[in-house]
Amino acid sequence: MESSDLYDVYETDTPPSWADHHQHQCAEEPDNVECLRRKIKYFFMNPCEKYHARGRKPWKLILQIIKIAIITIQLVSFGLSNQMVVTFKEENLMTFKHLFLKDYVDGGMDTYAVYRQQDVYGHIDYIIEQYGHLHNITVGNHEYEKNGAVYTPLSLCQEYYRNGTIFPGNETFEIDAQVQTDCLKVYPMYHQSLREVLPHFELYFKRMLSVTVTFVLKAINLQTVRHRELPDCYDFTVIVRHLTPARSIYLTVLFDCLIIITCVTSFTLCTRSVINGIQLQLVVPMSDKLEFVNGWYILIIVSDTLTIIGSVLKIEIQTKVLTSYDICSILLGTGTMFVWIGVIRYMGYFRKYNILILTLRAAFPNVIRFICCAGIIYLSYCFCGWIVLGPYHEKFRTLNTVSECLFSLINGDDMFPTFKNMRHKSSLVWTFSRVYLYTFVSLFIYMILSLFITIITDTYDTIKQQQQSGAPTSELQKFLSVCKDLPNSGVYRLNTTNSCFFNCCINRYEQTSTPVFVLRTLRDQCH
Repeated sequence: MESSDLYDVYETDTPPSWADHHQHQCAEEPDNVECLRRKIKYFFMNPCEKYHARGRKPWKLILQIIKIAIITIQLVSFGLSNQMVVTFKEENLMTFKHLFLKDYVDGGMDTYAVYRQQDVYGHIDYIIEQYGHLHNITVGNHEYEKNGAVYTPLSLCQEYYRNGTIFPGNETFEIDAQVQTDCLKVYPMYHQSLREVLPHFELYFKRMLSVTVTFVLKAINLQTVRHRELPDCYDFTVIVRHLTPARSIYLTVLFDCLIIITCVTSFTLCTRSVINGIQLQLVVPMSDKLEFVNGWYILIIVSDTLTIIGSVLKIEIQTKVLTSYDICSILLGTGTMFVWIGVIRYMGYFRKYNILILTLRAAFPNVIRFICCAGIIYLSYCFCGWIVLGPYHEKFRTLNTVSECLFSLINGDDMFPTFKNMRHKSSLVWTFSRVYLYTFVSLFIYMILSLFITIITDTYDTIKQQQQSGAPTSELQKFLSVCKDLPNSGVYRLNTTNSCFFNCCINRYEQTSTPVFVLRTLRDQCH
């Protein structure tokens, strides 16, 4: 029979395994093979074993513990500040509704509307009057915006079709679809009504698209002063539309800089470990290369990147250069979440916790495939519910609300209201809604979720049996099982452990009479 392209000296029915190949090489290059075995085994040791093996302090472990503490402190501090900002904005929004919306009542925005032409003029009069008397009526520190020495005016705009005649009685109309916008400006000079300010202003109700009142107010949030922080200044652009301490800052910035330095150090150490794993991939077959890809290090690298960017934005926000609170909170929140998830890696060094982590890692590919298949069925129900039930049920008006509603049903939430709130305006659609909801609940709760749990439990049983048997399950584990050297044996401290790859390359050129098999093996190790 023809031999393998990689191992020319073997003439068997099946190609030799990677472990058998290196066992054969032990007779030719025992030092290099044993050196390689120890180096790979050292790569998979936990921090405590590495300390006993070479006396190296577990800097990455120590750094991750410190990073978790300081990043959590940073997140809590920024969260409290962000909450204060959001609360100030919401309180001012509620204030503006009470100041400028006529007859406004809390919680009445969903039904707040005008239905008569006189009411529209009356509401615009009310806004202009309140705007002109702002200094006398507001209890806050609101002020008009100034452009130099001139106040920024209130803008009153209406959008309407340019020309058109409409006759609803005989169901005819002639209209020019081109939209025209007229804007008028009102300066805050204590005007009493719309007619006094703009005596010739007229709204074209028959052709109207919208009427918009826009003005800008300024305010200062003094709540931060008691926390020894510089106060925040705000510009509020109010739109009413009718539709048809300094020392504390320095310490905070210094603390953020410490976090950036810590994350940069963590990023460097984890990147170095990932590179070391990539280098060791060169001497193993394709089936075992993923063993050297440490997903935890990649997770920490992503976390460090997000935290560094978020900390830089936080410094800019603290120094009043930027106001990107939402972007900064997303970056810091996600980075902190990944940091805490990374703690699971160190819990895996304990045997009882390790089986859970191995189960998650082993089941992940099958879970992804399962989610892809289940997601197709889920999307089909989303589109169907949106098209058919959207006009009759408020939870199916948009694809986003449909997805949220169906996801709640999968988790057993909001089932009865979803069934009950279906409007009984069409018997056919009402019947279809029952079939739709019953089949969705039955399919996802009783079948798909059960299959999902089965995937996890089967993987858990497989991992548990492998740990109980103790037998190697891959070529890499078979190769490493030959090495019986304990971490505290002292052999891992030898300098030859770090130079075995270079010895392979040197031997390739010195031993010109080496058989083809060994030459090819050495070539693979050098590459």
